[in-house]
Amino acid sequence: MTKQTSPKIIPRPPIVVIMGHIDHGKSSLLDYIRKTNIVAGEAGGITQHLSAYEVAHNPKDLLAANHITFLDTPGHEAFSKMRARGAGVADIAVLVVSAEDGVKEQTKEALRAIKEAGIPYIVAINKIDKPNANIERTKQNLAENEIYLEGFGGDVPFVPISAKLGTGVPELLDMMLLVAEMENLSGDSSISAEGIVVESHIDTKRGTSATLIITNGTLKKGTFILSEESMAPVRAIENFLGKQVSEATFSSPVQITGFDSLPSVGSTFRAYANKKDAERVQMELREAKKKEPLKNVVRTVALAPDALVVPIVLKSDVGGTLEAIEKELGKIERERVVIKIIAKGVGTIGENDAKLASGSESAIIIGFHTKVERGAQDIAERFGTTIKTFDIIYKLSEWLNEELDRRTPKVMGEEVVGTAKILKCFSATKHKQVIGGKVTTGALEVGAQVKIMRREVEIGRGKIEGLQAQKLATKKVEEGNECGMMIDAKIEIAGGDVLEAFVMNER
Repeated sequence: MTKQTSPKIIPRPPIVVIMGHIDHGKSSLLDYIRKTNIVAGEAGGITQHLSAYEVAHNPKDLLAANHITFLDTPGHEAFSKMRARGAGVADIAVLVVSAEDGVKEQTKEALRAIKEAGIPYIVAINKIDKPNANIERTKQNLAENEIYLEGFGGDVPFVPISAKLGTGVPELLDMMLLVAEMENLSGDSSISAEGIVVESHIDTKRGTSATLIITNGTLKKGTFILSEESMAPVRAIENFLGKQVSEATFSSPVQITGFDSLPSVGSTFRAYANKKDAERVQMELREAKKKEPLKNVVRTVALAPDALVVPIVLKSDVGGTLEAIEKELGKIERERVVIKIIAKGVGTIGENDAKLASGSESAIIIGFHTKVERGAQDIAERFGTTIKTFDIIYKLSEWLNEELDRRTPKVMGEEVVGTAKILKCFSATKHKQVIGGKVTTGALEVGAQVKIMRREVEIGRGKIEGLQAQKLATKKVEEGNECGMMIDAKIEIAGGDVLEAFVMNER
């Protein structure tokens, strides 16, 4: 029998998620709080991964320092799933809104994620140091979007701040701890750890690792972690600074290396005292998965007969980003081109990726925040396969859209440039017919190809050999004018017929 440990219910630090529009200052706020510079290190100033940090804050009215764990969620629209997941693990959200710009589309999206997660939130009105900042106008704008602040018709706490100068940041941290105290957050340190996988990636030197947030219990060395079907022995526990610790408890972000497969971002994990227990649960999960009915994962796309299929091999440095890029690619729809992801994974672009892509002339290998092995580059060059790497997601989307435009099969289409109603037929010699008519739309020009329409049905085709307006030869007759025409056509044209002049265009 397993020895039961008496519960040790103690208050736990809050897990806080910072959310808001792409350039309203989320990273700058965390940067100031942590006294480190992550903005300069992130390409384009956009945070691309979901990361976790722990800080200590000593409020004025308390002697002991309190810890706060921050989840830094990416700002780009494509990371909406990751942001929603970030809100799912957090206890408190901070919605950053610029005092210059007010509520933007991603602000609304962040608010929806917060409301779906059912967690309390604080509004941080940022950039109050800017010359165009207007706190009162921002409050009004928030109210227009159903965000009612304290003292402004509601009960949502708010703090005016300048993430750049640090103004109001201590008060914001005080507010986080006050809200946490009201939520009565607690955990049982006597039980085995459980929590959420917030990031996962493959390191060529160290192996498969994951960033975990412990939501309850204590994680100790010598135990085994299971996240869905992914298992890892806990040989070393690294805190968010990369330092090894002997154990970690709730609200702490930790990194564990040695998973037998890549854990899914957003999945829950649990620690087990021994390998046997973890393997038993792992086997049960695998058996249950086999019995699950297959879901409709294939989306049937009606393709044009001349459609081009572009196979894509997708590689990223971390699992969460891979999911976000897939979502972005899913938005691209074209009539004559379809994207097909034939392989995806975490890690560098290797020879196997290049070999897989070399089976199709139109294949593309896309890497995000990842390197290309020399062998893969050689194979790609030999087979003419395109390899492209990116570190900003919208740049990836822009390039791929341009590339698909370039590759889209061109088709010739007819464009009607003018129509004329036939009023009278004068003479016919062999295929040459002299007729009179009125241009009803567009214009007719000498040399133009025409369709002969009778009761809206095409009965034949011909060519305009000559035009006459007001008894004078002309090259072109505009809409509304009557004219004489010489038409070269095998079909006999009759009064009441309509001529449609057309040109061939590439589409």
